[in-house]
Formats: sequence, C-alpha cells, structure tokens
Amino acid sequence: MIVVGCQTLTHGSATIDRSDVPVYRASVSASMEESSLRSAASSSEHQASLTKAAVHTSCDQLSTTSVNAVDAVNAFVVAFNDNAPDVDAKARPAIDALNTSADQVASSLSPPLSDELQNALKAWVDAARNVAGTIGVTFDMDRFNTAINQLNDVKTHALDLCDAAY
Repeated sequence: MIVVGCQTLTHGSATIDRSDVPVYRASVSASMEESSLRSAASSSEHQASLTKAAVHTSCDQLSTTSVNAVDAVNAFVVAFNDNAPDVDAKARPAIDALNTSADQVASSLSPPLSDELQNALKAWVDAARNVAGTIGVTFDMDRFNTAINQLNDVKTHALDLCDAAY
C-alpha cells in the first residue's frame, strides 16, 4: 500500500477584500430568498394536492350515494302514488339509502375543503336526514314535497360547486 499526500502551508494572516463584501451579501440574500420561494411554492403545491384529494373524496361520495338515495326514494314515491301494497317495504330502503348517503358524505368532510363547499355538503346531509325522517313518520305529502324540493336544491348546488372545484 502506498500513501501519497501533499501539504502546503501558507503563511500570513487572512484578510477580507472589503469591496467583495456587498457582492457576497447580495449573493447570500438572493440565495436565501430563492430557497424561501421554492419552499413556499412546494408548500402551496402540497396544499393544492390535499385540497384536490378532499374535493374528489367528498364530491365522489355525494355523487355516488345520492344516486342510490334518489333511486330508492323514487321507488317509494311510485309505490305510494300507486297505493301499492309494498309501500311500507319501499320506505325502509329509501330511509336507509338517505341515511347512508348522509353518513358517508358527512364522514368525508375535511378541512382542506372550502367553507362554501363544506356548507353545501352539510346542507345535503341535513336535507337527506330530513327526507328520511319525513318518510319514517306518519307520511304527510306537503311536508314530504317540501323536504324533497330542499333535497333537490341542495344536491344541485353542492354538485355545481363540486364541478367547479374539479
């Protein structure tokens, strides 16, 4: 094994070229600012990614579960309007589908969502539970129609906000 090394000693004392100090400080300052901007951009991209994921999660829950709920409610309405003998049997699936939709949408809500979208989704949750409660009690057509109109309005509004957020 061969080890080779060089050593040169410089004698004297270190001195600063005072004319280079402002250039050095400007360089350090610019480097720090650029690093800070890159960090802020990265943080902003991360937040946007979290928000997009939250929007997709909540809006997908609404669009998927509301279809099931509306289908079940429509089956109940047809049975009710036809005075069908299975009207009571159609009520339970409608109530369950509405409550399931409300539960799944409510559990999908998270802070990255805008306040406006969260409020619209919460309005769906409340309206779905209201319709389920209306079907579950002694049935009153006026109360039911009012609840259904509210459900349709909040669903349309929430889905419009979802479309805009995609």
